[in-house]
Amino acid sequence: MFHLRTCAAKLRPLTASQTVKTLSQNRPAAARTFQQIRCYGAPVAAEPFLSGTSSNYVEEMYYAWLENPKSVHKSWDIFFRNANAGAPPGTAYQSPPPLSGALSALTQAQSLVHAQPNVDKLVEDHLAVQSLIRAYQIRGHHVAQLDPLGILDADLDSSVPADIISSTDKLDLAVFQERLRMLTVGGFYGLDESDLDKVFHLPTTTFIGGKESALPLREIIRRLEMAYCQHIGVEFMFINDLEQCQWIRRKFETPGIMQFTNEEKRTLLARLVRSTRFEEFLQRKWSSEKRFGLEGCEVLIPALKTIIDKSSENGVDYVIMGMPHRGRLNVLANVIRKELEQIFCQFDSKLEAADEGSGDVKYHLGMYHRRINRVTDRNITLSLVANPSHLEAADPVVMGKTKAEQFYCGDTEGKKVMSILIHGDAAFAGQGIVYETFHLSDLPSYTTHGTVHVVVNNQIGFTTDPRMARSSPYPTDVARVVNAPIFHVNADDPEAVMYVCNVAAEWRSTFHKDVVVDLVCYRRNGHNEMDEPMFTQPLMYKQIRKQKPVLQKYAETLVSQGVVNQPEYEEEISKYDKICEEAFARSKDEKILHIKHWLDSPWPGFFTLDGQPRSMSCPSTGLTEEVLTHIGNVASSVPVENFTIHGGLRRILKTRGEMVKNRTVDWALAEYMAFGSLLKDGIHIRLSGQDVERGTFSHRHHVLHDQNVDKKICIPMNHLWPNQAPYTVCNSSLSEYGVLGFELGFAMASPNALVLWEAQFGDFHNTAQCIIDQFICPGQAKWVRQNGIVLLLPHGMEGMGPEHSSARPERFLQMCNDDPDVFPKLDDFDVRQLYDCNWIVVNCSTPANFFHVLRRQILLPFRKPLIVFTPKSLLRHPEARSNFDDMLPGSSFQRIIPDNGPASQNPEKTKRLLFCTGKVYYDLTRERQARNMEADVAITRIEQLSPFPFDLLQKEVLKYPNAELAWCQEEHKNQGYYDYVKPRLRTTIDRAKPVWYAGRDPAAAPATGNKKTHLTELQRLLDTAFNLDSFKGLF
Repeated sequence: MFHLRTCAAKLRPLTASQTVKTLSQNRPAAARTFQQIRCYGAPVAAEPFLSGTSSNYVEEMYYAWLENPKSVHKSWDIFFRNANAGAPPGTAYQSPPPLSGALSALTQAQSLVHAQPNVDKLVEDHLAVQSLIRAYQIRGHHVAQLDPLGILDADLDSSVPADIISSTDKLDLAVFQERLRMLTVGGFYGLDESDLDKVFHLPTTTFIGGKESALPLREIIRRLEMAYCQHIGVEFMFINDLEQCQWIRRKFETPGIMQFTNEEKRTLLARLVRSTRFEEFLQRKWSSEKRFGLEGCEVLIPALKTIIDKSSENGVDYVIMGMPHRGRLNVLANVIRKELEQIFCQFDSKLEAADEGSGDVKYHLGMYHRRINRVTDRNITLSLVANPSHLEAADPVVMGKTKAEQFYCGDTEGKKVMSILIHGDAAFAGQGIVYETFHLSDLPSYTTHGTVHVVVNNQIGFTTDPRMARSSPYPTDVARVVNAPIFHVNADDPEAVMYVCNVAAEWRSTFHKDVVVDLVCYRRNGHNEMDEPMFTQPLMYKQIRKQKPVLQKYAETLVSQGVVNQPEYEEEISKYDKICEEAFARSKDEKILHIKHWLDSPWPGFFTLDGQPRSMSCPSTGLTEEVLTHIGNVASSVPVENFTIHGGLRRILKTRGEMVKNRTVDWALAEYMAFGSLLKDGIHIRLSGQDVERGTFSHRHHVLHDQNVDKKICIPMNHLWPNQAPYTVCNSSLSEYGVLGFELGFAMASPNALVLWEAQFGDFHNTAQCIIDQFICPGQAKWVRQNGIVLLLPHGMEGMGPEHSSARPERFLQMCNDDPDVFPKLDDFDVRQLYDCNWIVVNCSTPANFFHVLRRQILLPFRKPLIVFTPKSLLRHPEARSNFDDMLPGSSFQRIIPDNGPASQNPEKTKRLLFCTGKVYYDLTRERQARNMEADVAITRIEQLSPFPFDLLQKEVLKYPNAELAWCQEEHKNQGYYDYVKPRLRTTIDRAKPVWYAGRDPAAAPATGNKKTHLTELQRLLDTAFNLDSFKGLF
């Protein structure tokens, strides 16, 4: 029936005969009580209730009658019997006798044959009841009693939906009776007051009847109120899947379903004791310290533990969590089970840091722990990802790490590994990254098969009233875009919270889709313990001061029920207080802070036991010619049969094959060989970003598409070796912030994978700046967490305007941690420099060097983020080719590429030494050749900008004792590399000479939008670079 309604042809009103005919063609076959003889010959005029507005109802009643004639009212039974027997128009319906009569069942049935009343009222009343039920299912949450304080509506709207008869708890008695009259007697539903006691057949889209198929209207309303208008508000009717909607209805409408055993209640009380007393202990010991406590939402701890318990019961053995600072210490202590003394010692201001890096505040740290789940008696691994103060920034990171853990354990359906994200109400509604993360949730290469989102809804954001903080009714409305059900619950009703969390965990286990639990609570203190909230929310905080804590309220309830007695409750409190005091005493013995104890993603076996690299050397990144040729041949072919590729692509592959025969590679082929060789060694490679499968500039073509069969693809990279690692290449959604965060999280999970994110154009990374600034750049310093993610950022001044030109190298270089004024004195200089830096920044000018830096990224005995400014025009530049000889065993990444022309053969006579990086080298060499100045000007390419190659550049400068030194770049002077390179070059030469500048003048925009101006600027910088009198008189 529901599927039929989706057909466009069925959207117009149907006559009864049309309805039956349609159903006979589409209804699935099943055993029937009566033979399906459909003789609805009566025209609509004769049977006025068989109109388009009532046909759905008649259809439903008819199905119920076919299954069991006794399941419908006797009047319907007679009607369907007569209709099937071929009754003339207008005579199929017969009125039932009054209930007060003493006729036998047979006499009643006989009397029905001779009467013909108007049935409009009966049908309309049943339809009205169906509409009423649906109204509660759709809008009941708007009148649910969700705010523990009783002063604000969770949906920011104090009005009651016009089609709901709200409970007397929401409205005073007079208003309730008036609404009842308006909605019944001649009102919205057209029901009489006497209909409140009339029995109505329940539709199949509700479960309020339990085992009963019909109920009086008064009881229908009462049960709907109990299901949808108490302490739980359910949003789900926007979901376009009938099975999922029915599943939710059954969970919340079935009478008596929300029941807990006494043992479950005692467990809940014990968890509330731990959650509450932990915060109280911290407040007593460190009353003037910020800790962002959980007071006002202490129920979060038993809520999370319930989700974990139910998920463990359903087979999950690894849960990855992300959350903001509020309640983080409590989650670490009572959910992850971090040792209390390790938490308490964080409050000691005299504690010395033992690890490398700068560390982070205690309420940003993460944790990884494996333990036994006491409820299920199964092992469970819990990881809480470290996060910055940027709320919600950790969301995609958690998703990426979850996806990676699922990938490595072969969990293709998310049955073993899952994620839980905790949010704040203001951030969930206000931060765009929430939307980006949701939109990754069902994409094939990004789905984690469902995340449980828990919103700690303080009903305030720092000092901002929610009425000023969002335009949507709820902070959770963003979740509707992915059809995630949303369960709002009053956080001062612990049992309602536990029930909702159980349902959320079951939903995720059943449907593997996202779900949201909205804990409507309050914040007992200000934004932190030092903040005064009465400045901005005086009325709210007057009420909060009067509010009885949820632990006290729930304990009183259980004592009154006889589930526990007062001494048992007090003993539970004393027991946990003693645990805290003993841990506090032990914490005083801690003298050193070990950040490694807070690591959220350990890599067992990769480092030594004390966390150090197993060596401080990097093996050769070269390959044998046999391997290079094999990869090249696969890259230039279609390794599957009966696969038709595009004619233009056939030419591209043919060109690749010719290059392999000539022992040369371009940029795309060099990347292919780097990837293919790592796959051979068992290294998983994941390349993600916008349009990466083909490549923004149509150079990569790692996914081939059959031109005749839709969705038939071939990835030749996965056909290289018999037992190779898998290669994942995936076009992402049009998101940078979310996708880069996701790939960062994926790279966290294992050091034995090369994870790359490519920007469509280099400047697009700035919409992901938060991930770069807060995670990638300082991640190891803050959290002792290494990460080998690679960022590929297309960069170059090509005359394409200000947007698609610069990847903003100056920003990355500014954040490098090497000292421009100190020449490093190191053994194993090149590798040691890499180990000490926070990230590696390169701008390769040859395919071979790009090949080597990608392989080096994995062969290093540690992991650092790698930033690569990749070319655009060089992808097809005839001079930007490399020979196999530059990639054979013994070859390696060249941090600088010295000049090897005439100037290098007679260095004493060289007049100028130009330093540059990237594409501008090819402009310089062309201009130098045109001016016939190969002997006068040497050009040295700096391929690795950070860490800066002090040692190699020092040798270069000494080689040309009489040469002027100049830095040349195509970027504007206040951008690019100049401000980074100049002081380091000066340090290299002990400030003996000036370092001149040849390049564009300072500018606000990265590039001009005028092609002629672009060429004029280029020629001007080339003139400066090769005019040997350019810098005379400037010193």
